[in-house]
Amino acid sequence: MMPFVSISQLDKKMKIFVLALLLSPLVCQTDAAASDRDDGWQLVWSDEFNRDGRPDTAVWNYEHGFVRNNEDQWYQSDNAWQADGKLIIEARRERKPNPGYEAGSNDWRSKREYIEYTSASLNTAGKIDFLYGRLEVRARIPVGDGAWPAIWTLGSGMEWPSCGEIDIMECYPVDGEPSLLANAAWGRDRRFDAEWDSSHTPLSHFLAKDKDWASKFHVWRMDWDETTINLYLDDELLNSVPLSKTINGTIGNHTNPFTKPQYVLLNLALGGDNGGKVDASAMQMRYEIDYVRIYRKVK
Repeated sequence: MMPFVSISQLDKKMKIFVLALLLSPLVCQTDAAASDRDDGWQLVWSDEFNRDGRPDTAVWNYEHGFVRNNEDQWYQSDNAWQADGKLIIEARRERKPNPGYEAGSNDWRSKREYIEYTSASLNTAGKIDFLYGRLEVRARIPVGDGAWPAIWTLGSGMEWPSCGEIDIMECYPVDGEPSLLANAAWGRDRRFDAEWDSSHTPLSHFLAKDKDWASKFHVWRMDWDETTINLYLDDELLNSVPLSKTINGTIGNHTNPFTKPQYVLLNLALGGDNGGKVDASAMQMRYEIDYVRIYRKVK
């Protein structure tokens, strides 16, 4: 197992070198095709999910309970496993008592007497993070009513949103139309008040090219360097965020969160603030991830 070593105190050139050095033992777990590229990018870490069973706890953490955004699902580890070379995150209709229930509470987490849905959320906090490079995720996402799958990153050391958030992929309705989103967020002058650079593309845009789009795997990608965050879906640029504008407000001490390492999150949420009304008849929903890969630019 690879121990976590913080690289946040090193200068930029050393960060890239140390990341490659620290993660190189894991590269041998990937297939050769993933490592050999002719476009100037070198693989430094990946999880190919090639071993059946539970995700690697040296890499992945689980979130538990009702976590954010007034979402309908209860996160639990039982809803994530590896099989046939994929990580599977499954949302289920599953009614059981809410262990955090408090009669008369106004808090959305504790006022619900019952859990109605379960799902899973995994992240690499404290285990794998990276500063600059390419993040690539191949996945097949559910697009049923209420589904809110995501691929995203967060920084550490400051509360949200001053820590910085990058949404490589979110899928939920915008103005009633299912859409793919690519966003970045950073802090303003009040706690929990985010400045957003957001892009949404209607799902119909992709279905017009391929009516079977939703049944196939696709590649989401982030290319991140000292000047820009570029977010792609199947090589189509969805959003480009210049780092010249991603400066935190007073809560974040006017720092730029995207000049510091970020860690990876994969989750399947339901309903809540953005997901819309959950279609119970669409359960169970599956979000399947073929791989997660991090590359560095070879100069």
